[in-house]
Formats: sequence, structure tokens, C-alpha cells
Amino acid sequence: MKPMLAPVVEAHARKSAASQAREWGADVKRILCIRLDNLGDVLMTTPALHALRAAQPGRHLTLLASRAGKATAPFIDAIDDVIEYDAPWVRQDAPIDALADLAMRARLASAHFDAAVIFSVYSQNPLPAAMLCHLAGIPLRLAHCRENPYGLLTDWVQETEPQHGTRHEVERQLALVARVGAKADDTRMRFSVRPADIDSLTQKLIARDVDMDAPFIVVHPGASAESRRYPVERFAETIERLGAQLEWPILVTGSRSESHLCRAACGTSPYAHDLSGALELGELAALIQRARVLISNNSGPVHLASALGAPVVDLYALTNPQHMPWQTSHRVLYHDVSCRWCYRSVCPEGHHACLVGVEVDEVVSAALELIEEEHASPVHPITQAS
Repeated sequence: MKPMLAPVVEAHARKSAASQAREWGADVKRILCIRLDNLGDVLMTTPALHALRAAQPGRHLTLLASRAGKATAPFIDAIDDVIEYDAPWVRQDAPIDALADLAMRARLASAHFDAAVIFSVYSQNPLPAAMLCHLAGIPLRLAHCRENPYGLLTDWVQETEPQHGTRHEVERQLALVARVGAKADDTRMRFSVRPADIDSLTQKLIARDVDMDAPFIVVHPGASAESRRYPVERFAETIERLGAQLEWPILVTGSRSESHLCRAACGTSPYAHDLSGALELGELAALIQRARVLISNNSGPVHLASALGAPVVDLYALTNPQHMPWQTSHRVLYHDVSCRWCYRSVCPEGHHACLVGVEVDEVVSAALELIEEEHASPVHPITQAS
């Protein structure tokens, strides 16, 4: 349950936020939307993007995103344009180059945006992005902010998380754009699966003797952070047991760099198919959309499942509280620990107890429950004769 704001603090937060943000009118047409983290973060921002675009006719939204975030843009109909940017205040592998940052300032200035919205989680500071937008001459600049931004933000919402409770990332970003008049009745996450991706996926599955119209399960054993990975040997045991019980194909997905995880997860199961490095983003989405269930670490595929309405078993490392599945059938599995919400990429305690504490029995049961709930004909696992 979310902690409630004390009445005095709550009233102050409402008054403060109301005085720092105003409704943006019909003259605000060209909006820069800044979301510089990962694919899943962009997906969780899609309800806010749709609300922002729909609030006034003729709005044009440009997404400023990382390379991973940029990949989502062709599949999100609220985004009209996208700019890739390796910001120096965001964790990345690219070398820091001041000339690239100056070139980005010039590029943004030449686009003549009317406003910028900086989307961030509560642990991120929006002021570097606000400074970039200020120097680019963008007249309106909106973000959550913990401290008084003075002239860097023209419109801002007082940051109250996590001291006064946390919200799902979707709710957080919807609340931000609502302060400038962009309110949404439809709060679904969005991702459009293209017919061409369905066709190309079908051909790839045929080559592996998998029928896309028959039942199958998708398993995703990777995650960008080590702290968010369920032990791969337990993925292998889960696949072995579900394959033996259901006799369905189990398609194991991941990037080319995650091939070692995918091979280990497949183990010796005759039902497992290693698709690491084989799928483009649109094909992965088409696969998840048709899966009877997705079993995944809390990573991009979980947020794709939320956007596509696919059932998901989410192996949820307790690194942060904001990124659980959204408006889709799900089971969130974790073992509660005192070090929860560490926000670390590597387990600071070294025990990974929040995930190691989840038994394979729980994962298998959660997957079977979701399959039965989602389909009219109950699934009766095949049992071995004694």
C-alpha cells in the first residue's frame, strides 16, 4: 500500500505544483519529449505521450532518446520524429564528447520547439536536460524536480517520491503531463505490431519447425543489469518442466550478446528453441503478442507484454518499485528482502536473495495459472505414467 502524504504536506504539494505548472494552449504545437533511458522506460511513457499529443489538435512530438529508446519510435504512433542522443548524464558506453553536446544544442535550437517535457524516474535529476533545453531556446520546459529549478524549468511539479510513496512509472508520467492540461482517459501502454514483422517472424519460425498459430511459450532469461537476472539454471529447469508437461515449443529470446544465457536456459529440453540474436524488435513484439505466456526477468519484454496485453510471469528483482507489469494479466514473483529498492545494477549484498528466493515450482505454477486463466479451454498438463 502506498504511504499517504500527511495532510499539511499534501496540501503544500498541491499548492506548490499548481503554482509551478499551467495549461499549455493551442500555440504549443512542437514538443520535444526527453526520455533518455531504456526501451521499457519509453514504453511506460507512451500513455503520457498519447495524452500530450491528443490534448491539442495538430501537435507534433519529437522523442529525444538513447539508442535503445530510439528503437521503439517506429512502433509508437504518438511519436512523429526521433533524435538519438547519448547524454553525458545518463549511464552509457560512448565516450563523453563536449562537441557532440554542443552540436545537439544547436540541432535542438534549429528545430524551434515550443516546449519540452523531461520524463524521468524519481532518482534522476532533470536539470541537465533542462539546461540543454534552456540553451537551445525552448521557451517552455516541464519536469518533476526535487529542488527549486529557478529559471531552468518554466513549469515543474514538486518531486515527492519516494519519501511520500511511489507510483507506477505510467502513473508518474501521466501525472506530469496532466499539469499542463494533457489528461488521459485511456491509460494503456502502446506498441503497434506491423504486418511485415508478423510475416518475417512467421518465416523464421517455419525454418525452426514452429507453427506460430499453435500454442507456445516465450522465455527471456536476460536483463541489462546483473541484479535483475533470475539464475539461468532455474530458467533451464522451468523450461524442462513446462516442455515435458505441455509438449509445447518454448522459444528463448535475447540479444546476440545474451546467446550464452539463452543456450544455458535451453539446456537439454527438446522443446526449447534458441532465438538469441535472431529477432528484430518488431518480430519480438509479434512473438510476445502471440505467446500463451511470457516468462521473463523484469526487462524490456515485460513492458512489451504490457503494451500488447500478453500474459507475463515477471521475475521481479527488488531493485526499484515502479516498473511492474501494467494493465495485463500477470504474476510478479520475488522474495522480499530488507535491502529492497537498492537501485543497483549489481546486487550490493552479493546474495541476489530477492530472486534466488523464488523457487522453480512457483514459476511453473504461475505460468500454468495464467495459461488457464487466459484461454477458455483449461490446460491439462501431461502427466507421466507411474
